[in-house]
Amino acid sequence: MRRILTCLLLSLALPASAQIYKYTDANGNTVFTNQPPQGVAAQPVELPPTNTVEAQAPTPPAASDNGETTTEAPYRLLQLSDLPSAEALRANDGTFSVGVELEPRLASNHRLRLLLDGQPYGQPSNVPRLQLTNIDRGEHSLAVEVLSGDQPIQQSATVMFAVQRVNTSSPALRPPPAKPKPAP
Repeated sequence: MRRILTCLLLSLALPASAQIYKYTDANGNTVFTNQPPQGVAAQPVELPPTNTVEAQAPTPPAASDNGETTTEAPYRLLQLSDLPSAEALRANDGTFSVGVELEPRLASNHRLRLLLDGQPYGQPSNVPRLQLTNIDRGEHSLAVEVLSGDQPIQQSATVMFAVQRVNTSSPALRPPPAKPKPAP
């Protein structure tokens, strides 16, 4: 009984590789179909073979001279951009953004995360423009790392920069004292 059922199911799969036909209808339109119409001269269409791509086996990490396995950095270029090199960064509220230059493009399974003063900062992102918020004034170090899952796989060079913010306790920013009202 099982053999008969299997043969029936296999015979149903045969029309999936059916022939395609081409003909011109009464209005002059070209029509493609899998069943030739009655009384119309339909021509079979020969399709080229479909393209196939064989899966490539992943290359194992290379072994170094001392027997340890090492992996090459996946990005030839990984660096921060849009940070001033000589002067201080003016950000009165401590909010600014930095760019990340990458070559090649960021892989779909990788994310970028900033390292501010050596500590992870913010959520990992796949966007090469990262924002920092409410950064204290003074000198800081900043780098960007590439994550695969939660594991860092590559890190940029560390950049030093200074943030300049307005000091809100400055006398120039205080409101003027209220003037006393004259007595009647």
